[in-house]
Parts: sequence; structure tokens; C-alpha cells
Amino acid sequence: MFQTTSPRPGASIPHPEGVSSEEFRAAMSRFTAGVTLVTAHDPDSGARGEDVGMTATAFMSVSLDPPLAMVSVRNGSRMDDLLAEQPLWAVSLLSENQRHIAGRFAMKGRLSDRLLFEDLSHTRGTTSGAPLIDGALASVECRTEQRVEAGDHTLVIGRVLEVSLPDADDGPLTYFKGRYRHLS
Repeated sequence: MFQTTSPRPGASIPHPEGVSSEEFRAAMSRFTAGVTLVTAHDPDSGARGEDVGMTATAFMSVSLDPPLAMVSVRNGSRMDDLLAEQPLWAVSLLSENQRHIAGRFAMKGRLSDRLLFEDLSHTRGTTSGAPLIDGALASVECRTEQRVEAGDHTLVIGRVLEVSLPDADDGPLTYFKGRYRHLS
């Protein structure tokens, strides 16, 4: 039997047409998601440009024909601002041994991504120019086809232009109940 919850005393007030943000977050935390690093290169920042990265669990394939993928980015974030101007970006699907990478790019309030990439082993995507993380299970390079505003996030749908499938024996890094996990 499916059970619903009522707001507890002191809990947040539900939205006019649904549950509270906290209730929704608690429910969605029980959905296991793969962990990725979304990257892009901002050619207009500084003399040689700047690399930008963000940890994301809201990434998925959309279509095989044509090959499309989607990532959800928080409105007003550095990545959202960059992808509104820069149509090329990449996603590295992180392995279970890359938890430290996910953690460093999930930090809020960081000043610059330059230091985060400095000691991180990566190659530059030939199509996107974005950093592709060495040791990732796979990488995809995309060009934005569509942006859809959805609440406090923007869904960025990109045409997959190139994929990289290195030999990888590791399992995926996953996120469940607010913690990074691995399958084994």
C-alpha cells in the first residue's frame, strides 16, 4: 500500500498545489542516480579562457535518433549562465573511485573552478573544448539544442556530437539518500 505523509508540526508548508520542498527532496533522495561532472570552456574569460565544472545527478539520455542528452542546471548558477552563451559542453560519467571529484565540484560558494581543475587529470574534448575527466566511465560532448526553464532549474538538451568510451573496470559512482555510493 502506498502511504502519504502529512506535514509534521514545524515542517515546511506545502506549495499551493503539492508537497513541500523538503518532502519532495526526501522522496527523491530515495531514487538512485548516477553522478556526473558537467564541464564547459568559457573562451571569453581571461587570456586563455576558463574551464567550468559542476557535479550533477540530473543527467539522462533523451533520444537515440537523433542522439540527445539532458542536464538540469540551477537557474543563475555559473554553469547556467555559461551554457546560456556557450553552446558546447561535456559530461563525464564518474566511476566509483572518483568520489573526490564529485565532492570538489559540488562545493557551494567557490570563487573559481581554475584551482579545481589544476591538479585534475583530464583531456580537452576535441569537439567541445571542455575538460573530459580521465578515468571516467564515459564522456559525451554536446551542443545545446534547447533550453527549457522548469521551476528553479533549466533543462539543457544537447545533441551528442562525440562519445569517449575508455576501458573501465570500475563501477559507477551513485548518489542515494544524500550520500555518494557505489554498487559493489
